[in-house]
Amino acid sequence: MNISLFSNQYLVREMRADDIAEVYTLCYKNSLYYQYCPPFVSEQSIMDDMNALPPNKEMCDKYYLGFYDGEKLIAVMDFIMAYPDESTAFIGFFMTDVSIQNTGTGSKIIDDLCAYLSRIGMANVRLGWVKGNPQAEHFWHKNGFRETGVTYDTENYTVIVAQRGL
Repeated sequence: MNISLFSNQYLVREMRADDIAEVYTLCYKNSLYYQYCPPFVSEQSIMDDMNALPPNKEMCDKYYLGFYDGEKLIAVMDFIMAYPDESTAFIGFFMTDVSIQNTGTGSKIIDDLCAYLSRIGMANVRLGWVKGNPQAEHFWHKNGFRETGVTYDTENYTVIVAQRGL
């Protein structure tokens, strides 16, 4: 998979352990997200996320990505290819820098990603948001994601599973 094609406008690269401080700097400013999805971000939680996999997936299917506007990290995405089935891609996490929220940048990134996935033959993109988080629900609805009717409970919150057909 050519991750550079995930965006028509921004440089996309895989994030590594030495990028954790930069990812943390982007994430910790998004306090609203962590009010709904505790615990609050830490460098250790980012490392854990970089290595987390859903059932029956391998690291070769996972992409923990940074989107850059020049030298500035503007968005982070945790992406799993072919999950939960071969024709579906899964966004495990997506966050933009607070300085670009409500500018259309996040929607542009998602539209570019969906266009690329469609070109390579994927049929759907799936993700989840925390029930009750109005910012997340609004953003994903605006970007064409609809609830599947599936939810699952964690220790701290309920996740609403949504999907967008390509």
